[in-house]
Amino acid sequence: MNKILRDSDFPPLKNDLILRAARGETVEKTPVWIMRQAGRYLPEFREARKKNAFFTVCRTPELACEVTLQPIDRYEGLLDASIIFSDILVLPQAMGLEVKMLEVGGPHFPDPLKTPADLDRLAKSVDVHESLQYVFDAITLTRTKLDGRVPLFGFTGAPWTLMGYMVEGGGSKTYSKSKAWLFRHPEASHTLLRKITDICVDYLVAQVKAGAQLVQVFDSNAGELAPAEFEEFALPYLLEIATRVKKELKAIDLDVPMVVFARNAHYALEALSTSDYDVIQVDFSLSPSFVKSKISGRKVIQGNADPSLLYASPEKIRDTVGKMLEGFGTSSGYIGNLGHGMYPDHDPEHLKAYLQAIKDCSIERNSKTASNKRKAKNDGASSKR
Repeated sequence: MNKILRDSDFPPLKNDLILRAARGETVEKTPVWIMRQAGRYLPEFREARKKNAFFTVCRTPELACEVTLQPIDRYEGLLDASIIFSDILVLPQAMGLEVKMLEVGGPHFPDPLKTPADLDRLAKSVDVHESLQYVFDAITLTRTKLDGRVPLFGFTGAPWTLMGYMVEGGGSKTYSKSKAWLFRHPEASHTLLRKITDICVDYLVAQVKAGAQLVQVFDSNAGELAPAEFEEFALPYLLEIATRVKKELKAIDLDVPMVVFARNAHYALEALSTSDYDVIQVDFSLSPSFVKSKISGRKVIQGNADPSLLYASPEKIRDTVGKMLEGFGTSSGYIGNLGHGMYPDHDPEHLKAYLQAIKDCSIERNSKTASNKRKAKNDGASSKR
């Protein structure tokens, strides 16, 4: 049995802002972290990648730790969480498929799943501790090296998104091959999705046992499905992952916030708001008012500026952040992020401006709110005299 690591096994946490926010508690400022905050936009990351292939970094705990810490070091005091450097496609690798990360073109499966008969090529069972131990070792090492500065996220890809890559052989503009499976081979599709779901549950639970303090499920391709197909082939597995992970963690006296990101699937917000996830990440196509009308305060919201905002001037960034925070609120129920991950050509200084704006604007807004409440209280007391 693999050891279960607990808070007492790591340095004391000095910044629990995002954990409190994820639980829906009132916070003094808006916590923020960024998807792909460790990545190619950072010169220090590009330097590390010159010496090592992408999956070499993922599979080497010391290297994964090094690049995970890069944005935390660079933006000291501005990021409220780290996320372990890895990739959602380590799961298909663990299932027996070869995945390459091409310098031009991104992820590539030399021999993807073409027909239901190809399911026989997948591993009959996957012991995540045998095939993905390097991820857990990286999490344990990174949480130790963080020295309590911020909490550490673990993550996984969602079943539908992973299926899409496994059938398409990489990214796709239409996802026509994987969607064809849903219509032509619904039973085989469910068999594959079920298999992926079971591994996702084991994988997330093992990440928490290794020291992850929050976990996120990325359904990056959720919006490629029409509502009916999403409801049949994606939503049930997303919901099941949260329920089973929470149940398994509770049995060993562990509990961490869970975040879900069903990108571009606006029709999923209401269903996800009654799920066992604690936080719903939203993409940049949705306004704060629309999101709040669908979630109705049932979950914490995370997001959601357009990453392209980081091409703007610091003044424009600050102005847009102010409007975003006004829409989502800053005292509770909200975690700052982008509506998608960082782009390779982003200027690191513009991300700094974004992070600083969230910190400054949320503190200013919360201070003003507290001041108004005190004034109203004093005015009320005066009127009774």
